[in-house]
Amino acid sequence: MSKKNLRIILIVIPFILMLGAIPFVNRIHPFIIGLPFFHFWLLLGMILTPLCTYMIYQLDKSEGKFK
Repeated sequence: MSKKNLRIILIVIPFILMLGAIPFVNRIHPFIIGLPFFHFWLLLGMILTPLCTYMIYQLDKSEGKFK
């Protein structure tokens, strides 16, 4: 897998997580770590989005786009 493809996947993950999957995860049960499933899903998105952004930054940095 090329770095360009990996970058595209990392950009799309938060979008799918927050917008694309909402109709499929919009339910209360099961409870995960004491949260309804939908709230857990949103929390997961808030954690994964900065991680994906950081990974994209590291890919760009390794290619010398930042000094």
